Amino acid sequence: MDIVTVSRLQRNPTVKSEIQMRNFEASIPVGFFTYPISQAADITAFKADVVPAGEDQMPMVEQTREIVHKFNTVYNTDTLVMPDILLPTNDACRRLPGTDGKAKMSKSLGNCMYTDPNHLKVSDPGQVEGNTVFTYLDAFCKDEYFAEFWPDYKNLDEVKEHYKRGGLGDVKVKKFLNRVLEEELRPIRERRKRWEQDIPAVYEILKSGSEKAERVAAQTLKEMRAAMKINYFDN
Repeated sequence: MDIVTVSRLQRNPTVKSEIQMRNFEASIPVGFFTYPISQAADITAFKADVVPAGEDQMPMVEQTREIVHKFNTVYNTDTLVMPDILLPTNDACRRLPGTDGKAKMSKSLGNCMYTDPNHLKVSDPGQVEGNTVFTYLDAFCKDEYFAEFWPDYKNLDEVKEHYKRGGLGDVKVKKFLNRVLEEELRPIRERRKRWEQDIPAVYEILKSGSEKAERVAAQTLKEMRAAMKINYFDN
């Protein structure tokens, strides 16, 4: 923590937006305020060079990079690895909005899904841009889903064009999105169901993974102490 300033944490866009959303104002919990440092520790402990994340985590990864650079420079070492963020190739997946179109998805916000507020009748032309239903379809829809779930169309572009000129109701689009999401989640749910049948194996995986993580993190800490010349008890 000594190589990170309070002012730098205050400038972190992710921290600032979370503070505003939770109405912390001046009464900011220390653990919450220093979360970017904890996240940097999670990344650097395992010498991760790539961090898969959405673009909302870019400030966190950038702060981690600053910490890595500062530590390696101050202690003249290459102990910590400089990480890069790996963003989704599908632009729609880089920052999925809350289902109500707000900037973030959150259980605490009680988000529900809205469409175009001006699309009052089926015959009304609809707007695709900023429409949360279409944002999620951009992220998860595949052309092959149309043959199975909505054979009236060949692809999402056709649906968008129909919606924009009018004559396509929101309910139909929402129902299609629901089937798309159900299909995307199906293999995940099936794997979960299989693992539910063998809970001891799940605990064993978690236990062995934790033990491996502890060994790797301990080695990184050992190297950091050596770089800082505070490895007083090492032979």
